[in-house]
Order: sequence, then structure tokens, then C-alpha cells
Amino acid sequence: MAPLDMLGMFAFVFNLVGLIICIVGLTLAQRMPKRWPGYTLAGVGFVIAATPLWAQLLANL
Repeated sequence: MAPLDMLGMFAFVFNLVGLIICIVGLTLAQRMPKRWPGYTLAGVGFVIAATPLWAQLLANL
């Protein structure tokens, strides 16, 4: 099976995990006196959630 097909199958998992990490990061940013760790975690969550879309976009170029 091609790696892009595997990535397509795991897109839901990437999106779900990325969404959870993003929500946790934004919650931490709201509650902590220093906000940058929470915003960084939210950014990492976004990158994880967007990975399948970016991989498909790059594969089609």
C-alpha cells in the first residue's frame, strides 16, 4: 500500500489528535500567566491536524 493511501486512512486520527492538542493548548494559554507554551502547543496541534491535507497537496504537485 502506498504511503499516501496510508496517510489518507489515518487522516481522521490526525485530525482528532490535532484538535485535542489544540484545545488543550488554548486552554493552557488561557489559564497560565505565561501564554506562549499554550499557544505553541496549539500551533503544534494545528500542524498535526493539517498534516494529511498538506501531504495530499504536496503529492499532487
